[in-house]
Amino acid sequence: MSVKIHYQNTHFITSAPDIRALPEDEGIEVAFAGRSNAGKSSSLNRLTNQRSLAKTSKTPGRTQLINLFKVTDGCHIVDLPGYGFAQVPLELKKKWQKSLGEYLQKRQSLKGLVVLMDIRHPMKDLDQQLIFWAVDSGIPVQVLLTKADKLKSGARKAQVLKIQKDSVGFGGDVKVAAFSSLKGIGVDTLRNRLDEWFAPALTDSVIEEIAEEEQLNNDQE
Repeated sequence: MSVKIHYQNTHFITSAPDIRALPEDEGIEVAFAGRSNAGKSSSLNRLTNQRSLAKTSKTPGRTQLINLFKVTDGCHIVDLPGYGFAQVPLELKKKWQKSLGEYLQKRQSLKGLVVLMDIRHPMKDLDQQLIFWAVDSGIPVQVLLTKADKLKSGARKAQVLKIQKDSVGFGGDVKVAAFSSLKGIGVDTLRNRLDEWFAPALTDSVIEEIAEEEQLNNDQE
């Protein structure tokens, strides 16, 4: 039976300009990546049921650093710099891209990649390049089609089916789901996928702590 991790316990650890400033390369990390307007911060906040774990901004592209969050012992979420759209100087954009690329290529603890894209404008060139890289590296991918509440149910399902069909061309382990931070669409799907990726890092003591917290929550209901 899979263990249900309590993502509401996630907390910020550090921000780093590059991988050399990150903590030791150990345990399991799951990275969140996407274009600057994909709603990455809002998705992380919805995942963890926290309003301001990840800082949101009306100006896309404000995530300039690699942000590390601890979920539980041995399990971390990494918020990578947004790509593709930010209205910033070219030199700064190149610096972001370099730190993102280094992390993806050299971080050994990276075991899963969540790629977020606006359901109305999915699979831009940089999105596809990122997924192809992950597949070539043997890293599983969860595509989240964000802002799913912007489409009616029928159009949303049709878009998911289309992207699922297109994703077969990537090969590897690539799954697709609609997601809405506002309406909660796809949150359980995302949590289940992360549970699967983090499972190998869960020690007996961590599993026991999760079970005890679950029992405490049940007793309080």
